[in-house]
Order: sequence, then structure tokens, then C-alpha cells
Amino acid sequence: MTPDKVLWVYIVLLVVGGLIGWLKAGSKISLVVSVVFAAALSACAMGWVQLPWGADLLLVCLLLLFAWRLLKSKQFMPSGLMLTLTVVALALRHWRW
Repeated sequence: MTPDKVLWVYIVLLVVGGLIGWLKAGSKISLVVSVVFAAALSACAMGWVQLPWGADLLLVCLLLLFAWRLLKSKQFMPSGLMLTLTVVALALRHWRW
């Protein structure tokens, strides 16, 4: 799997997570943040952002956000799961295939 495919899978999971947060808990901010980050990551995946580390920077920002939310809530779902997925996405993007 190429780094761009990993990024696309992560983008889909990010948006699905935001939708679930909105539908189950009524969290509009989860939906908005997931769509904004998904749009920015999509721009990186399509090559519209010319920074080679742009997607990694966005993933690190999400990693920090999910870590902060996990520490604040002390509940694995959903922030712990998304933190794990973000770490996996970062690792797979830098894995030498």
C-alpha cells in the first residue's frame, strides 16, 4: 500500500468518525473538524499542497488533538481509537514498501 492509499483510507475513517460523533452524540464540532482536516489531507493526497511533509504535519496535529482528548476524557472511545489509527497511518506512510 502506498503512502497516498494509506492517507485516503485514513481520510475516510476520519470523516466516518466525525459523522458518527455527530449522529450519536450531536457533536457538530466533531463533524466540522473531521471534514476540515479531511479536506486538507485530501489536498495533500492529490498533490495540491506542494509541501512534502504537509500531510504528516496535519497528522501530527490530529495526533496531539486526539491525545489531548483522550487524557481529558480518560475513555478509549472515540479519541483513543482515532489516536491509534493516526499513529498507524503515520507509521505506514513512512514504512518502506
